[in-house]
Amino acid sequence: MKKGDRTREHIIMKSAEIFNQRGYAGTSLNDIIADSGIKKGGIYRHFASKDEIALEAYNYAASLVGRKFAEAVDQEQSASGKLIAFFRVYEDVVNDPPFIGGCPMQNTAVESDDTHSELRDRARQGLHTFLDIMKSIIRDGIKAGEFKGDLDSDALASFAFSLLEGGILLSKLDGDNKHMLMNISIFSSYLQQCCLKTFSFKETHKRH
Repeated sequence: MKKGDRTREHIIMKSAEIFNQRGYAGTSLNDIIADSGIKKGGIYRHFASKDEIALEAYNYAASLVGRKFAEAVDQEQSASGKLIAFFRVYEDVVNDPPFIGGCPMQNTAVESDDTHSELRDRARQGLHTFLDIMKSIIRDGIKAGEFKGDLDSDALASFAFSLLEGGILLSKLDGDNKHMLMNISIFSSYLQQCCLKTFSFKETHKRH
């Protein structure tokens, strides 16, 4: 990787951390300069504006979390286990989130709802991407005979993602992982009711 490319990547990585903790409005160019150690001229050599940095930073943060989701899902065999794996990535959101500051999609969606249409669109794309992945897992579970044939994949995916994001929000706000752990337990029990047969997955919520 060329030095210029390494510098650009460094700016994106540091900016992603700042934006995810302080938000778009709460982050200034001076903050990016201070945290990255790159002077203003160096920043503008790679980016035309703070908006451009923010979009690239969101892509970086979202892709990093997405990879962690994929790694967790790939470790599971059953459809139920794969769905629970999404929660496992954030089971210790208070002390050890997959990306500093919490969920990039959630943070971006909340702040940019009425203020930054491009960032909001990126967050919405992320939402649909994860919902599509979950729906595909659920449909595979139905085909494999794990789930009941009349299970609504759209509804279950929406329910799962709502529990996941709600658990992240409440646990971060309260400074206590109990909300995420309760949601894992509730969702696990619900999945048992959707199944035609007993399944096995790592009940990591019992670790704490």
